[in-house]
Amino acid sequence: MKIARVALDVPLTRLFDYSCPDALSAPPGARVVVPFGKRHLVGVVVETAAATTFDPGKIKAIARVLEDAPPLPADWLALMRFLALYYQRPLGETVISSLPPRLRSLRPLPREDRIFWRVAAAAPKAIDERGSTRKEQLLAKIESQGLAEQGTLLSGQGKDRAAERIALRALAKAGWIENAVPVAGTRFVPGHPLTPTQVEVVEALRARLGTFSPFLLHGVTGSGKTEIYLHLIAETLRSGRQAMVLVPEIGLTPQLEARFRSSFPDASIAVLHSGLDDSTRTSGWLRAARGESGIVLGTRLAVLAPLPRLGLVIVDEEHDSSFKQQEGLRYSGRDAAVFRARQAGVPIILGTATPSLETYSNMLAGRYTLVELPERASPGARMPVVRTIDLKAEPEQQGLTPSLVRAIEARLARSEQSLIFINRRGYAPVLTCGSCGWAASCDRCTARLVMHKSDQRLRCHHCGFEEAIPRHCPQCGNVDLHALGRGTQRVEETLAERFPGARVVRIDRDIARRKTLAETLDSIRDGRADILVGTQMIAKGHDFPGMTLVGVLNADSSLLSTDYRAGERLFAMLMQVSGRAGRRETQGEVLVQTRYPGHPLYAALARHDYAGFARSQLAEREVAGFPPSVFEAALRAESTTLADSMAFLRMAAELVEPPEGVRIFDPVPHVVTRRAGLERAQLLVQSRTRPALQGFLQAWNDSLFEHAPRNLRWHLDVDPIEFD
Repeated sequence: MKIARVALDVPLTRLFDYSCPDALSAPPGARVVVPFGKRHLVGVVVETAAATTFDPGKIKAIARVLEDAPPLPADWLALMRFLALYYQRPLGETVISSLPPRLRSLRPLPREDRIFWRVAAAAPKAIDERGSTRKEQLLAKIESQGLAEQGTLLSGQGKDRAAERIALRALAKAGWIENAVPVAGTRFVPGHPLTPTQVEVVEALRARLGTFSPFLLHGVTGSGKTEIYLHLIAETLRSGRQAMVLVPEIGLTPQLEARFRSSFPDASIAVLHSGLDDSTRTSGWLRAARGESGIVLGTRLAVLAPLPRLGLVIVDEEHDSSFKQQEGLRYSGRDAAVFRARQAGVPIILGTATPSLETYSNMLAGRYTLVELPERASPGARMPVVRTIDLKAEPEQQGLTPSLVRAIEARLARSEQSLIFINRRGYAPVLTCGSCGWAASCDRCTARLVMHKSDQRLRCHHCGFEEAIPRHCPQCGNVDLHALGRGTQRVEETLAERFPGARVVRIDRDIARRKTLAETLDSIRDGRADILVGTQMIAKGHDFPGMTLVGVLNADSSLLSTDYRAGERLFAMLMQVSGRAGRRETQGEVLVQTRYPGHPLYAALARHDYAGFARSQLAEREVAGFPPSVFEAALRAESTTLADSMAFLRMAAELVEPPEGVRIFDPVPHVVTRRAGLERAQLLVQSRTRPALQGFLQAWNDSLFEHAPRNLRWHLDVDPIEFD
């Protein structure tokens, strides 16, 4: 009897034995359909054996082998084993969750008859039909890409997607666009000549192509890191290899994709992120797995795609916390990318203006090689001047100090742009009654409901609960309710009232949901906006040529946080948002409103001194016993009562005796104890060495699966970065 050991997405830590009929070939990496209880599930064969350790009479047979996609290669299965072992998750869950949804379901894969469009040589001069806006947008996309695959053009869902198809057919009928056959090539169109410093960096990195070499590319904002990426990708494509490029957020993929397509007009580019519909995402994954796409661009999930010809790995904005998955397999996309590069024997470039302390520590220890871009690439561009405004000496009025107002007025007079940064969306964080003290709170979370004035809703930013803004206090009936604090909506309203002739636009997650983000960004770049109000969504990766002023509101809240990473995150965020100012000849200015103008963090920011700030933070972490001087894991529990969560954690702490050098801390409730109706608690495990921690976690995890009660949810988070 031939036995296939199959990984299934079930809450058990083992593989499952199935017999393989003589008529079927199911080698490791094959996707198979197997009976499991009363259901049929899609699984992946991880290994084969000549016999089973179970009763052969009870072994079921594989129902069928799925051959509509290439088998998963051995190096991909090795990656899955590493992730499952390191992050303490069942191998079955790791393997299946790493596949696109379509490949782990029983639904057939999308047809591979890919359609490509290009602008016709004899296109008409203008679009004059009704409803031309959608057609103009599609035409602009095709024109920017040169050759566009239909799947990448259809960005809508449901009726919107159908309307886009109709618009494409109308453009073709009118003679604007025509079908074309893609020709794979390595032609490279550089964006601009490299500076002498960029040439040195490219040469240093190019010399290591073909070997595992981790590099920290530390470049100030506007230093041209993307141009470095492009030249190295061009070299990789010329050698017949694939390049993987990871970005932290979905919002950064469109502009980078456009840049890649203009630089590599003949290359096949696969884009992978969770915002794509199933068919498009599956199609891109298959092109990457078959080696058809020379460039694979995406968020952290792109690191899980098989790439048979991998030659280069790039992680842009490597410091960003979005690279860490916060549910299921809680992996770090950045760290998994380092493993992929080591596995394939290729270089990896970790690019950022503000390296994570973990990465910087690895550089100081000699594990990563530092290459630097200390100056901005645009001719005449200088780093912005950073100043603090003391709120004790100059009180704010509706959130804005007189100095900041005067600075905005000066930019408006010179037709320059300003960015007002506040990392809090909504209108106001608290709605309260001045009569009885009632405040709008979420019943499912230990958190306030945030007021969103634009659609008259109260929303919980933790669980998503929302309700209408009450007309009167539900506790005492008072109709005079007060909005306390400020979010992006309120700041936008204040600026519109203070500068009635200015064009004020806002960018936050609420705007992004309405599919107007790309249009808003274009309006800023084209000079059709004067003042931008935004959150951390616009802090990185965007180039606004006319922006010369950045005003920062409410920065001090992070200084008072109990999270030991708060200072690191605040410095990175302020450095990134400061980098939006003065990226051309006119020097930018950054004004930070604060009650602590003498704080060392703001002093380092004014000097643009990341290295000094990082070294001081690392010294503090070493004394306090925080990462990266130690290694951590958090055991978290969620239940309907806090008592149950705490009881489980106390029991868990006694299950396995920790070895010398591993310390288990007492369980504590989360800062936001109740979320989505569940009471949450956690305990921390620390060790000075990674092997000691991993050895303990493996034994502990097995015991937890055996003893955890069924009425409680729990998980281990290895290398945790969130503690709220």
